[in-house]
Amino acid sequence: MERHRLSVGIAATAGADVAERIGPLLEEAGLRALWVNETPGANALDVAAAAARVTRTLRVATGVIPVDRRPAAEVLADLAGLDIPADRLTLGIGSGARRTGALDLMRSAIADLRSGGAPEIALGALGPKMRRLAAERADGVVLNWLTPAAAADQAAEHHEASPDGRVILYVRTATRAEAVPRLEAEAGRYGGFPSYAANFARLGFGPLDTVIHSGEARERVAAYLDAVDEVVLRAVTPGDDPDDYVRFVDDVIAAIR
Repeated sequence: MERHRLSVGIAATAGADVAERIGPLLEEAGLRALWVNETPGANALDVAAAAARVTRTLRVATGVIPVDRRPAAEVLADLAGLDIPADRLTLGIGSGARRTGALDLMRSAIADLRSGGAPEIALGALGPKMRRLAAERADGVVLNWLTPAAAADQAAEHHEASPDGRVILYVRTATRAEAVPRLEAEAGRYGGFPSYAANFARLGFGPLDTVIHSGEARERVAAYLDAVDEVVLRAVTPGDDPDDYVRFVDDVIAAIR
């Protein structure tokens, strides 16, 4: 299994302590990156910087910063104050809750980040118009809540439009049976968002068809790696203690040996 294409994701609310604990474990295991979700009240770049400080080669990434509430100027100011090596950072951005004018917002944000010297930019995209923009203007696209077959279709579409573009896919993953209720709750929450509900209806599957349950990690990870360039196993843990995240990483490493 190609570990250098496999990453782990956490929410920024997990905190810098978790990033510092699991970053070296990911690096030692040969995994590609630690992705940090931007969440209200928590700064993904701060958490990513914590992982970068305690590692030498591990990439760090944000997945994704919503520029409707954190504009490009603010993101650039954060980057200027943090010691994250540019060659190890993927800056994932998205339109957040913006509906009207979302494409124009993202075009402007990408241009502002480029002119400000931002590193690799990946655009979070759900629908075909935003995915097309990612292919045209960004270095990669961040996909979410897809089956392996749907991910492969969207990756092929992206690579046709942008042969050098990188396709990243978030896959919600519970490696412990005790974490499955939280996984199912998150799936239900996303399934209730109108934009995601419409997307699931269009694609013909539900959110629980796109996740990895405990006991099936090896087979499902392999299927997703066949579909996209980078798979981000978004950690869904039984609790929020740092040890829960360490056990998650241990489980992932054991599953892919």
